[in-house]
Amino acid sequence: MVILKSMNQQEFQQYISSAIDDYAKDKVASGNWKEDEAIDLSKQSFDDLLPKDEESEFNYLFSIFNAEQIVGMIWIAQKSPTNKDEGFIYDFNIFEQYQGLGYGKEAMRELECIAKDLGMKKIGLHVFGHNKTARGLYEKLGYEITNITMEKLI
Repeated sequence: MVILKSMNQQEFQQYISSAIDDYAKDKVASGNWKEDEAIDLSKQSFDDLLPKDEESEFNYLFSIFNAEQIVGMIWIAQKSPTNKDEGFIYDFNIFEQYQGLGYGKEAMRELECIAKDLGMKKIGLHVFGHNKTARGLYEKLGYEITNITMEKLI
């Protein structure tokens, strides 16, 4: 069983440092950015999306726990203040040593419940084409491919 808890400031600081690096690497691997500009572009993306870190309005960042152990994180946001019924998952990560144990599927289902409570009726996400494991998980959970963006009615 997984539990999603709002990230505290310490968890956010640990998350953001690795997230900037990981996002930059994914953008380079997908051919979107050049390696020499990737870190700066990644940092700017996170600064734009999370101007108040873990307390940025309309953004919900969660640590994923199995009992007392953090096994990953997930971040969903309402698409816009005027479109609160649509959510978007900006980041989702089950730490490598916990992958393949069902935590990802459980976390996504728990997030759907939270999203419904927030008034969301649909969740979208982006998955890099080279991330076949994530694509498989999202398809199993009922997300449909819309270009590379995937969404599911909830």
